[in-house]
Amino acid sequence: MKKILIEPSARIEGLEEYYFSTKLKQIREMDLTGEPVINLGVGSPDQAPEADVIEELAIQARDEKAHGYQPYQGISDLRKAFAGWYSRSYGAELDPESQILPLFGSKEGLMHIAMSFLSPGDAALVPDPGYPAYAAVTRLAGAKVITYPLLPENNWLPDLNFIELLGLHQVKVMWVNFPHMPTGKRATKELFEELVAFAKYHKILLVNDNPYSFILNDQPISLLAVPDAIETSLELNSLSKSHNMAGWRIGMVAGRKEYLDYLMRFKSQMDSGMFKPMQLAAIKALEAGPAWYEGINSIYRERKVMAYALLEKLKCTYDKDQSGLFVWAQIPSIEASGQSLADRILLEKRVFITPGFIFGPQGDQYIRVSLCQPKEVISSAIDRINGKII
Repeated sequence: MKKILIEPSARIEGLEEYYFSTKLKQIREMDLTGEPVINLGVGSPDQAPEADVIEELAIQARDEKAHGYQPYQGISDLRKAFAGWYSRSYGAELDPESQILPLFGSKEGLMHIAMSFLSPGDAALVPDPGYPAYAAVTRLAGAKVITYPLLPENNWLPDLNFIELLGLHQVKVMWVNFPHMPTGKRATKELFEELVAFAKYHKILLVNDNPYSFILNDQPISLLAVPDAIETSLELNSLSKSHNMAGWRIGMVAGRKEYLDYLMRFKSQMDSGMFKPMQLAAIKALEAGPAWYEGINSIYRERKVMAYALLEKLKCTYDKDQSGLFVWAQIPSIEASGQSLADRILLEKRVFITPGFIFGPQGDQYIRVSLCQPKEVISSAIDRINGKII
């Protein structure tokens, strides 16, 4: 093959394509050659947003004045709606004019934070297991990744005494994610208080990624409800999971005004304001009451029972006390790794389950099953798996 003339940047050479991007390509190719693959890997809600939200989008999109550029920091009414949501749901009081910044999904915020606060020579604490994007954005910013283990014997919670032993003189950011993905572990108020005190003492920016707090979780909490957390913390949130709006790409970051001002310097060079009808529809979504969350969670609870049955077919073990859109499970001891089990299920049974290794070395002996398929689809996956495959 002829050598390319222009080489990529060093930051791209050190970055792999996102696991799900490559795996979904494989699944599309498999779908062309036989029975379609049942996808129990990706956490993309399959249900629709509330009907009033969709209607609001349609109504507002018909306004001929709604199609121009919008403010980079979102319209004021959307920021007020986010502030009201935080006050009602978490007991966290935020100033909508200075402490909330709407985003094109919370994943965008990870990059903004990394590029705004991390430089070559800095380091960030990244959970293992954890969302791969935390390490990716850290490396893209030129900073060093220092992983801290989350272990089952510690209930998948960070051991702050151990983290101090890793050496923190370069650390400027600590990524946390509760309720945690992929393990489904919930934080407590006490843990958040300890994390805030830890970050304040070590002068670290503490960033909590909080998109799962309403999914199979009766007591959603926010890091920013901790007194003085706003002095050293940012929190990301999203409507993707809580309101079935993953494809809409609507999220937010909240925190101290000065920190958000730094993010705005970067963000304003990367994009423009969000489509106004989407912002107005998001306001409608944020007005949803407890009945909305109970409705979607009643569906997930039923699917979770089916996921348990599937995992039992695979002789996996799991903790029933998990929040979020997934069930995290340990593979049987006769299996070499979660990757080998997941690959075999995919090739032999045409069922895609996420192997835990993609979340870090601590996930090597685990797999993750998504609840984002109807019960009938999960039942079909069980039928395919039924029989001796291990």
